[in-house]
Amino acid sequence: MITWTHFTENQPALAETGRGQFYQHGLGLGFLATVRADGGPRVHPVCPVISAAGLHVLVLPGPKRGDLRRDGRYSLHSETFPPPREDDGFAVSGRATEISDAATWEIVRDQVIADFGQLWPDYERLTLFELSVANCLLTLTQPDGTFQKGPTIWKV
Repeated sequence: MITWTHFTENQPALAETGRGQFYQHGLGLGFLATVRADGGPRVHPVCPVISAAGLHVLVLPGPKRGDLRRDGRYSLHSETFPPPREDDGFAVSGRATEISDAATWEIVRDQVIADFGQLWPDYERLTLFELSVANCLLTLTQPDGTFQKGPTIWKV
């Protein structure tokens, strides 16, 4: 697995297209799949933050945070709206790691303010996780000049 920063360095066009999928509405939006204690999947809407520090999610106390602390495997999926490209999407999977480093928190905080104009409610209660990249899938309903129609799969 590699960091989003290394992914961006190694696969700049794919990383930029993926970022565009997550940020298509001006802020990061996606669905985070985690692994429940019984091994089943759990899916949550999230606002991923892509910054100079990498790909992160900020999580309130609850099942999602418990899942990531116990079993860091995740998958993060974007979805494109509205038609005609509603079936376009980008998914990235890997492992989440809890981050306590103050410098990383500051970079992510600044990006949240840049993306949203302010900090989220209950920001001080959030836990920061970095999402490493093991593989990704880009699906396009139409070619975009860089990638063909259909799936583009990348693995570490």
